[in-house]
Amino acid sequence: MTTTQGVQTILHPVTDLAKAKPVYAALLGVEPMADSPYYVGFEAAGQQIGLVPNSDMTSPIAYWHVDDIEAKIQEITAAGGELKDAPKDVGAGRLVATLTDPDGNVLGVLQDPS
Repeated sequence: MTTTQGVQTILHPVTDLAKAKPVYAALLGVEPMADSPYYVGFEAAGQQIGLVPNSDMTSPIAYWHVDDIEAKIQEITAAGGELKDAPKDVGAGRLVATLTDPDGNVLGVLQDPS
């Protein structure tokens, strides 16, 4: 089995970035490090907290950082998880994918470029 680097990224679906941004800035005590119409990202305490507007997400998703996304997907599906969204490059070589556990909980996995 491969190990993870822990949960380092959590994405939150939002309906109104303008209203959500100051709430998360107040919560985290920092201004966004990425601020665009399709994503606002904060970095706090070694974690990335992202706001994603107009998404099909229904709740926040925690992303477990891994060294080998394909190997981790194989391990999770062999253990009974199901692939929800195949790996995709979200910019600069960062790959993300989602799976579900047997109860339908969404598990995010993320691989940064080496």
